[in-house]
Amino acid sequence: MKALVYKGPGLKAYEDHAKPELRDPTDAIVKITRTTICGTDLHILKGDVATCTPGRILGHEGVGVIESVGTAVTAFKPGDRVLISCVSACGKCEYCRKSMFSHCTTGGWILGNTIDGTQAEYVRTPHADTSLYPIPEGADEEALVMLSDILPTGFECGVLNGKVEPGSTVAIVGSGPIGLAALLTAQFYSPAEIIMVDLDDNRLEVARRFGATATVNSTDGTAFEQIMAMTGNRGVDTAIEAVGVPATFELCEQIIAPGGVIANVGVHGKPVALHLEALWDRNIAITTRLVDTSSTPMLLKIVDAKKIDPTLLITHRFRFDQMIEAYDTFGNAAETGALKVIIEA
Repeated sequence: MKALVYKGPGLKAYEDHAKPELRDPTDAIVKITRTTICGTDLHILKGDVATCTPGRILGHEGVGVIESVGTAVTAFKPGDRVLISCVSACGKCEYCRKSMFSHCTTGGWILGNTIDGTQAEYVRTPHADTSLYPIPEGADEEALVMLSDILPTGFECGVLNGKVEPGSTVAIVGSGPIGLAALLTAQFYSPAEIIMVDLDDNRLEVARRFGATATVNSTDGTAFEQIMAMTGNRGVDTAIEAVGVPATFELCEQIIAPGGVIANVGVHGKPVALHLEALWDRNIAITTRLVDTSSTPMLLKIVDAKKIDPTLLITHRFRFDQMIEAYDTFGNAAETGALKVIIEA
């Protein structure tokens, strides 16, 4: 089969690779019909994720059709159309019992990280019964690709961890796919204001269409002053960091109101300064999280009911044999205007 393989920092190739085989009784082999690229894949290519070693097939999002299942799989059979969760969960270990599936002792975020992932014609998915979801009849597969990772990530790591409430003021720093997913799902809780921050006016325009009440272009370094002016010099109740670089996290530290919550979503590859000299008396909380995908069943119902439309995030479409072009487009979003790309078999 063909697959996108990580070759080391800054290096990747779309090349021939051995087709996966069932290894454990709980495995399934899925023929991928649609996948996508995540910002985390770009972090891997920068060398930010030490657990992902050269030779790994990247990707942890997608939908497909089951080709074969292990002897212990009871919820699925060959021919079933499925959504692949970015997090694999055994459902039995101590962390899974706490719904912390991202820390499953034999799973978690392993696809495209410590085992081969979904940017390939076929993928082996461990713990199939508890890591795959049946695709409802008539569902839009492109929309469901967004439920593999970015919608539950934005919702769980940003909105839930950030304790967004009715009438609250929220700032989302970073208007990329994850930040926009947080914007879409934050509106479940009717905050009074959602301020989106980014360097890219095109992404900020998208954010306004998606429901942002205000936008701030941070290019000139005045984002702090602008946000404080918007909030009567109080700051925001929830600051969601959705980039993963020191400057954006430190902006969240500056704009958080007393009693507020900073919810980190971004993948950080460098140390970040924690300014306790300014925050020690502010009654704030700082949360971190790797998505657990515990919200996926709920989000499937929300999407099926057409309460939100994840396809709004899709800007470009490619075939599998255009995988490198898809990476170039996604990785140069400032020039291409890319949000999420769909790569179709």
